[in-house]
Amino acid sequence: METKPLLYGIIGLFIGGLVVSTAATMEKPSETTNDMSMSQMTNELKDKKGDAYDKAFLNSMIEHHEGALEMAKYSADNAKHAEIKDLSKEIITAQEEEISQMKQWRADWGYATADKDSSH
Repeated sequence: METKPLLYGIIGLFIGGLVVSTAATMEKPSETTNDMSMSQMTNELKDKKGDAYDKAFLNSMIEHHEGALEMAKYSADNAKHAEIKDLSKEIITAQEEEISQMKQWRADWGYATADKDSSH
């Protein structure tokens, strides 16, 4: 079993949690995300099943990843340490690929609508 993809996945999940925590404490809400916390997103999923769950999950995860992407782009430009800049670049690559995949699934499964954020 290759451990590198698993490690990147775990790091991405960890960083994503940090992004949501940090974004929730920032003075100005991001233009790509709203003020929903991770726990609010999770709570919205609790009573959903099937297509309703999948659509809400994809919408929440896309929003979550867009927040991570925004934070990583900021740190890639502003961090002092090369390690953080390098990690930020890896996060940008991974999150962009995952956002693209989730948007494609959303379109393929008929969840993409003009009101894509109706689950929030």
